[in-house]
Amino acid sequence: MELSGTIYRLSEAQDISEKFRKREVVIKTDDQYPQTIPVEFVQDRIDLLNSYSEGQQVTISINIRGREWTSPKGEVKFFVSVQGWRIQPLQQGSAAASATAPVAAMPAPANTNATEDDDLPF
Repeated sequence: MELSGTIYRLSEAQDISEKFRKREVVIKTDDQYPQTIPVEFVQDRIDLLNSYSEGQQVTISINIRGREWTSPKGEVKFFVSVQGWRIQPLQQGSAAASATAPVAAMPAPANTNATEDDDLPF
């Protein structure tokens, strides 16, 4: 899956443990109702964000991850995270941009079976 938009926030790398690092980028979509979506890059993929800054338009390839967690009190909760694995500058005129472009109307096909007596409006 891909997510396109403008980099709204870009955090610093965090060392969660000795073996786990992550960095978060928040993307603001360009939809009619814009969404701000946090995307995590983990381990060696955090270096992919080094050449990007807030305000840049990008496309991020993502995976959606879900997991179940049981609290010490026995309550079951579910968590969802969006993990990025590739990021690239948004190309103007790309397939993603042209997918939302209006489509020109096709002319109606000529009715080859029509006669002069045909009083149908189409």
